[in-house]
Amino acid sequence: MSKLTPMMRQYKKIKAEHEGAVLLFRMGDFYETFFEDAKIASRVLGLALTTRDRGTDNPVPLAGIPYHALDSYLARLVRAGYDVAICDQVEDPKKSKGLVRRAVTEVITPGTILETSMLDERRPNFLASVAVGASGAGLARVDLSTGEFVVAEHAADGLRRELLRTGAAELLVAETEAARKPLDGVLPDLPDVAIRRLPDWEFGLDQARTALREHFGVANLDGFGVAGMGQGLRAAGAALRYLRDLKRRDLSQITKITKLERAEHMVLDETTQRNLELVEPLERGMASATLLAVLDETVTAMGARLLRQWVLFPLMSPAAVNRRLDAVEAFAGDRPGADRLASTLSELCDLERVVGRAAVGHAGPRELVALRRSIELLPDIAARLRGFGSDALDAIAGCVPELADVATLVRESIIDDPPAGLARGGVIRDGFDAALDEVRGVAREGKGWVGRLQTSERETTGIPTLKVGYNKVFGYYIEVTKPHLDLVPERYQRKQTLVNAERFVTPELKERESRILTAEEDTVRMEREHFERIREKVGAAAARVQEAARATATADALLSFARVSVDHRYTRPLVDDSAAIEIREGRHPVVERLLEGDAFVPNDTEIDTEARQILLITGPNMAGKSTYLRQVGLVVIMAQIGCFVPARSARIGVVDRIFTRIGATDALARGRSTFLVEMGETANILHNATSRSLILLDEIGRGTSTFDGLSIAWAVTEYLHRSEEARPKTLFATHYHELTELEELLPRLRNMNVLVRETEDSIVFLRKVVPGAADQSYGIEVAKLAGMPPEVIVRAREILGNLEESQYTAEARPRLAGGSHGPLGSDEDQLTLFGGVPSEVEREIDDLELTTMTPIEAIEKLDELQRRVRRGKQDPDTP
Repeated sequence: MSKLTPMMRQYKKIKAEHEGAVLLFRMGDFYETFFEDAKIASRVLGLALTTRDRGTDNPVPLAGIPYHALDSYLARLVRAGYDVAICDQVEDPKKSKGLVRRAVTEVITPGTILETSMLDERRPNFLASVAVGASGAGLARVDLSTGEFVVAEHAADGLRRELLRTGAAELLVAETEAARKPLDGVLPDLPDVAIRRLPDWEFGLDQARTALREHFGVANLDGFGVAGMGQGLRAAGAALRYLRDLKRRDLSQITKITKLERAEHMVLDETTQRNLELVEPLERGMASATLLAVLDETVTAMGARLLRQWVLFPLMSPAAVNRRLDAVEAFAGDRPGADRLASTLSELCDLERVVGRAAVGHAGPRELVALRRSIELLPDIAARLRGFGSDALDAIAGCVPELADVATLVRESIIDDPPAGLARGGVIRDGFDAALDEVRGVAREGKGWVGRLQTSERETTGIPTLKVGYNKVFGYYIEVTKPHLDLVPERYQRKQTLVNAERFVTPELKERESRILTAEEDTVRMEREHFERIREKVGAAAARVQEAARATATADALLSFARVSVDHRYTRPLVDDSAAIEIREGRHPVVERLLEGDAFVPNDTEIDTEARQILLITGPNMAGKSTYLRQVGLVVIMAQIGCFVPARSARIGVVDRIFTRIGATDALARGRSTFLVEMGETANILHNATSRSLILLDEIGRGTSTFDGLSIAWAVTEYLHRSEEARPKTLFATHYHELTELEELLPRLRNMNVLVRETEDSIVFLRKVVPGAADQSYGIEVAKLAGMPPEVIVRAREILGNLEESQYTAEARPRLAGGSHGPLGSDEDQLTLFGGVPSEVEREIDDLELTTMTPIEAIEKLDELQRRVRRGKQDPDTP
């Protein structure tokens, strides 16, 4: 076996320190991969797989990419699920003696991406960190591309909800079993998140406080409001150290840490986010079918990201909500002024991400120029905001900082239309640095001399086709075609023979070449040094640029609300601390947009905790019950994020949480039946709802037998009504018409139904919700509308008639088996309801101590018994 070369030993040493990442090893103009990394790169990137040290006993697999195309290849590797370590040459190869020094300058993971080509500009890219202890759970999230750093603490049972709401790309957790156990039920629900397990000491509280104080340059953390946090600081400290280790530099774009107060935002668990389709559609390919899609007419990437966060974190403070509503009202009242402001905002670059890249040394010349031009627009934006005469908009304008110094620095140093990179110079303005101008002058003078040389040599030699050229291999040369070689003077030195010409050099030309190339190299080096210093100064202004980004993003998001509100006839809601929700002629904001011209039928909603706590809604399938439930939830959310709402008028008493139990959500892969999931979600609602909560229930009990389902639905309704301390406002859509009798028993329950018009042979859904109970379900008519075969419809009506008339045969058997279609079963199918020897299941039910069981224990036991009964039907020998 042959020995490794010095360079391959260097590679092996660096690779050993980054075993979990694909190592891109800089060699001249290429990043090379070796061994298994080369095979990965070849497969994922479509590169040719070749070998190094070919002809030796152990050739090394090799695949490479041009250094200037790094970003596009990086994106594909990260999207394929690989971490990538960038190993650069950290000294000038021309000045090195022997092997060029190399070192990893950055590791890129899904949660630490800075390259704009790899990011969705309208979504944040969070690295999250979790620390769990006896006192609860700490959750920190960092968007390295924007510098956002947020920390919160939650009860351990709320961790899954908040992680799903955060939508992190990468998650840090402690690796020991004790630390992992509380997360066992959470991590399986995060299939698209890269999980990083770190040593427990990385989550130490003392280390966290020290790391955070050192990073922010403060003596204590009191000024950020996080000093008293325990688990939250542990999570935040681990995240900060992880980022420092990967990025190998100061993270100056992270300028503050913000404490997220749970009491300030409505709780929206993943079930509610999914059922209401807040930011993601239930059906793939239906991106327009979300609340975010309806509301997002932002003109900046910053505004789009902020609006998304607003939708996921509605406010709980009426004062904060009304400040946003005031701003929306001001914009809506001056549409021309709002349009002019939006036009100016649309010219801004992504201030947050550009300054973030500058802070870590990634921003290029064009990005700094775009940043300068954006900064120059800020005074005009602030003035336009003040022009609306609104206190709310004046406050936003007051948050736009002074950044003239940054704009001046970039304007005076970098040309208006620079190249994308620094490889060839041409970035720094003439006059910015006298020494640079002098060196650049030498290069220009030399090139001018070369340009004139062709003319003078043609005249001197009499060779009309003589040409002066340049290439990287030979430098400058004089080319003479073969018919004129007899005119070549003796001072020309032959350098290269071509098919139809010869190339020559002269001592004078080589001397000029040396001076030109030295001057060009010095120019590029000096420009790079200047640019890096300029970029560093721009990065040092990150806090002020981020402040400007927040202000302009806020204006953009509010403008989007105003534009949507005016265009789609939304009205300003009254948001207060009352316990009532009153909506007049409310509409579903998404469905009405998808109807494409068809009129949406509006409906009223009136619900409170005193007289109308529970609205029981009956009506056939397809009549619009689920749409009505979702509509109310979306109107509440829209009001509490500070947007006008699709209604003639609305009064919204702030809601602390929206619970939804809509549709059948299977979790079979986790061993949970549809019914068990349904009962689990319902139990969660019963345990956690408050008088400030809004509950949207659609068909409880469908996953089990009719009598079981009806019994559970009845008991749940009584439970929601019974409590004097917690009276959650509840909309309950059901097919169990028996529940309508509860209006006589429960004083705060009101029956509602969706109107249907009957014709001779069909029904028409009127989509109107009115007081009272539905008189029938129209299930067979709906089946007919759905295209069921006619013979099935006829037979179903016959069976329904028998059921409704309680018809029995002379042998006291139901007449379900009668009629022209013959029996549906045989004697063997009939089960005796009473008598006989009790089964094992019956005996077990009789022995249950229901008074000592929790609701979830009772539900789990019911699910177990049901599965045993079903197995017994399939195999009579099974007890």
